[in-house]
Amino acid sequence: MSDADIIARIAPGIASIDARAWDRLAGAANPFVSHAFLSALEDSGSVGRGTGWQPLPIVIDGPGGLAGALPAYGKSHSQGEYVFDQGWAQAYEGAGGHYYPKLQIAVPFSPVPGPRVLAQDPASAHALIAAAEALVRQNGLSSAHATFVSPEQLGLFEDAGWLIRSDSQYHWANRDYRDFDDFLGALASRKRKAIRKERAAALAGIEIVQLQGRAITEADWDAFWVFYQDTGARKWGRPYLTRDFFSLLAERMGDRLLLMFARRGGRAIAGALNLIGADTLYGRYWGCTEEVPFLHFELCYYQAIEAAIARKLARVEAGAQGDHKLARGYEPVATWSAHYIADKGFRGAVSDFLRREREAVAHDIAALTEMGPFKRSG
Repeated sequence: MSDADIIARIAPGIASIDARAWDRLAGAANPFVSHAFLSALEDSGSVGRGTGWQPLPIVIDGPGGLAGALPAYGKSHSQGEYVFDQGWAQAYEGAGGHYYPKLQIAVPFSPVPGPRVLAQDPASAHALIAAAEALVRQNGLSSAHATFVSPEQLGLFEDAGWLIRSDSQYHWANRDYRDFDDFLGALASRKRKAIRKERAAALAGIEIVQLQGRAITEADWDAFWVFYQDTGARKWGRPYLTRDFFSLLAERMGDRLLLMFARRGGRAIAGALNLIGADTLYGRYWGCTEEVPFLHFELCYYQAIEAAIARKLARVEAGAQGDHKLARGYEPVATWSAHYIADKGFRGAVSDFLRREREAVAHDIAALTEMGPFKRSG
């Protein structure tokens, strides 16, 4: 079948698509592109009417069922994306254009690299990207953006002529460590001592509890919701996710959730939620009701490392930004996004900007890697 023979359509939402068909394309490695995660966002009201995230999944049907899909959304703002294009929006509108609405190919509120083109064959993959471009042109949208694209799929967008943007995150790599002390042994002495001091301070009078699957109760989610609301209000003005989202997530993929609580005297004072992938532990949401020195590092970074080692996972991805992660064994890695700009003049200006930005990001990653806490060989 040639690209010209492939017809793409927009589905009402991911929740309307058969879960097994979607997951057959998405694979099992990354929980964020699973039908369970994305449909929970829709069914809980975290995306949809009034949120600025309108589900517009682009799909291709084949003889054997669903042959390809893009998790796509119509956006009326740039919130919850973690790839910042507000400056582009201001420049575009300053020149008399309308930047919003735009098309976003992403997992909402999740700065997690992963597949964005879900397809069984190259022809379907190319057709999906072409369909996203056609949706932009036919509806007078300014642009389409695929954010946190896995490195393996970046070439699909490059081949289509999309502009490539780079940024960085901090990920922890498991070098076959036996336990946390074995990991500490790979660090320079000063960094090793600093981490031990931090952990001692954070854990004074504190009990850490890790819960997974059916062990997580609705009462636990109620407690975590308080922590999440506090962090969401401080970071974004209001939480992105609804309380129902967490219950639906537990119902649909509870075995892939790892909820950690810090308790003092039996009462939870902080919590962190992780998702478990095939080879990666993903740290996502955190919050607290009592300020304890270094508790954030303990619950979100050190406990995550211990959990990854225990499960023999290759990595911990602890979310966006945070230079403070470097001293705690998390190393800088490049993240990628791809951008289709309809207006040729604006596209040229953005292209020049991205070229300079990629050079700066690569330089920063190299410099930060050199500054890392690990022992110097030789």
